[in-house]
Amino acid sequence: MPLQFLQQIAQTPAPTFQEDRRARLMAQLWRELGYAPEHDEVGNVLVRIAPGRPQAGARGPLLLASHLDTVFGPHTDVQVRTGPGRWFGPGLGDNSSSLAVLTALLRDLDPATLSAPLWVAANVGEEGLGDLRGAKHLLARHAHELGAFVAVDGYLGSAVTQAVGVRRYQAHFSGPGGHSWGEAVPSAVHALGVATAALYALPRPSHPRTTLNVGVVSGGSTVNSIAAAASLLLDLRSLGGTELEALDRQAVDALYTAAQQVGVTLELERVGDRPGGPLNTAELLPLAQSAARTVGLELRTAASSTDANAAAPYGLPALAVGVYRGGHAHREDEWVDPRSHAQGLTFLQALVANYQR
Repeated sequence: MPLQFLQQIAQTPAPTFQEDRRARLMAQLWRELGYAPEHDEVGNVLVRIAPGRPQAGARGPLLLASHLDTVFGPHTDVQVRTGPGRWFGPGLGDNSSSLAVLTALLRDLDPATLSAPLWVAANVGEEGLGDLRGAKHLLARHAHELGAFVAVDGYLGSAVTQAVGVRRYQAHFSGPGGHSWGEAVPSAVHALGVATAALYALPRPSHPRTTLNVGVVSGGSTVNSIAAAASLLLDLRSLGGTELEALDRQAVDALYTAAQQVGVTLELERVGDRPGGPLNTAELLPLAQSAARTVGLELRTAASSTDANAAAPYGLPALAVGVYRGGHAHREDEWVDPRSHAQGLTFLQALVANYQR
């Protein structure tokens, strides 16, 4: 059962940019199963398994990748609470459950049955400002060698076939600051407010779906001080490349216009760029659908932002699939159904087997 590994993985903190401890755990678990994990320059852990019965004309390596990081800080209590129908814990599903199922796949795998190479990775930097750092690095180095890329991430029965493009910006407004009863000087918080209002006023098409969100704001020091600094984090998403580019230009213009209008300076940094567009699923999706039917499921296709986005620029066959049931992702009361992991494992094993044919 994948549950053999789940608690240990979930109770090992792995905030984005601080995945080292969990990466070492995954390498240790995979080493104990008889594999030879490699660590790359950005912190990914990779196992490459040669086929036991190589065949002429076999597909290139299939890379299965699950991200190490969670959205929770290093001091979050990640203790897992177990029960007969639900287990609870921050990051227990996303993405500890996927890592546990992937590890169980390695435990049960007989390399002698493989006709094409199988690569398995635990990668860094999928969440938040990680910007798919681990998956981007893996594909920049290995896309030319691979036959297909599958991100193991999400709920059982789902398959991501379209990558949602994402752009993210950090905007930092700064001014002279001063006493609130003193000389009138421009306020960085005022500029932030003007900018936020202007951003949300930007027109956005409903088709293809396009969204804008100011997710984090900060600034000022005391109630009786004119703010010398303020900042925001902006998230832009779209299913259309042209629409995302247009919203990007308009958002950048709105930010600079707000700073100029109020009289402060703006430092703007793009902190996220996830490529979007249709994933090359023509070859992989039928294999995944067939695998799902072996466990009594019909796959639901969806658009999302996952590590599979990183494959889009290469035209590599790619997909993201889920291997557990649960809910409340990105919340401290996240839960999973512990009975679902065995079904997810069987599905993933069938997908690997289908790829070998």
